[in-house]
Amino acid sequence: MTRAVLVVDDDAAVRDALAQTLELAELAPIKAGSFIEAKDHLSQDFDGVVLSDIRMPGRDGFHLLDHAHKMDAELPVILLTGEGDIPMAVRAMGQGAFGFLEKPCPPSDLLAVIERALQTRALVLENRRLKARLETGDAAARMLHGLSEQAEALRARVRLAAQAETEVLVTGPPGSGIPKVAEVVHLCSARAKGPFVKRAAAGLDRAGFLQACAAAEGGSLFLDELANLPRDTQFAALDRIEAGLGARVIAGASGDLARAVDSGTLIPDLFYRLDVMRVRIPALSDRPEDIPVLFRHYVAQASEQAGLTPPEVTQEVIAGLMAQDWPGNARALMSAAMRFALGLDTDERDPDTGLGLAEQMAQVERSLLIEALRRAEGRATEAARRLKLPRKTFYDKLARYGLKPEDFR
Repeated sequence: MTRAVLVVDDDAAVRDALAQTLELAELAPIKAGSFIEAKDHLSQDFDGVVLSDIRMPGRDGFHLLDHAHKMDAELPVILLTGEGDIPMAVRAMGQGAFGFLEKPCPPSDLLAVIERALQTRALVLENRRLKARLETGDAAARMLHGLSEQAEALRARVRLAAQAETEVLVTGPPGSGIPKVAEVVHLCSARAKGPFVKRAAAGLDRAGFLQACAAAEGGSLFLDELANLPRDTQFAALDRIEAGLGARVIAGASGDLARAVDSGTLIPDLFYRLDVMRVRIPALSDRPEDIPVLFRHYVAQASEQAGLTPPEVTQEVIAGLMAQDWPGNARALMSAAMRFALGLDTDERDPDTGLGLAEQMAQVERSLLIEALRRAEGRATEAARRLKLPRKTFYDKLARYGLKPEDFR
């Protein structure tokens, strides 16, 4: 979340005192002594909020408020005055000020208003980014959810594979969403307007394969679980790919294809031809910090489909989810989210995670620490406050699990 606060006050002592208060709260003040100085820091993409005195020589805080909103109507501006003037406060709010505070203002009141303004600004900017992604057709950002490094690497790899225009092999553990990732590769490519044809490799004979190729002309043909493709069809596929298909072939596999080649189940030449560009989907157990993001997304999706109001996903629910290994990956998490959205018994999940109680508790604790650090963008004080832990206890726990706040900034 953004932490920048543009502090505008013609009184240098007041300006410095405000900036110091903000710095102690781990915010990032930008000091300006006048409207002229302040306006140079503002733009539609300004990653912060404005805290300004009203009464200043020349152009006052109301002028700054008007200028800021002409530039970006959703930019939060908080106004300060030492006058205690109620009509002035009414005027400020009527002109769209986010907040109005009287000087001297208790730090707790000041910081509370600023935190709300920052959260509002962060939400506005995130919504704009999402809208921009939709408008630019970035299917990887739109459809592949997660905040972990692994999730970001997956999106980057998908974009690279899409641009390469070669055959693609999508691999991952069972339930990881191989068909979905294959479709995103298609949607990110120059063939996005063409058809995306999916076929299960098992039982697909030569005639069926040729029909699928014709249906996918100008687009992409996805063969799910490549190792199950009949041998005769494998030869047909290899011949057509080498001759030049009118469709791009994307293959998917949740098993070990190298072993399939060694056992003679999969023709080596077909494997190596399709393995030009590989996209590997990480298991959920390798990126537990993505579990809350994915679960909330699936709950919202299931609720919308069922015409229901999404239920609250509490920290207790998240803790229970993160105590599991999720061998079924995204598919299993999606099923759990659907049951949760429908108000069904979520205890139907297999409770046997293969871990002892102490190990499960440690896994949950580590996941909660990661989640808090991620939400606080690596600010240890804020993360400890969210978890209601004394600072020393919080750092002791970070050391126990080898976590560093700076890794989340």
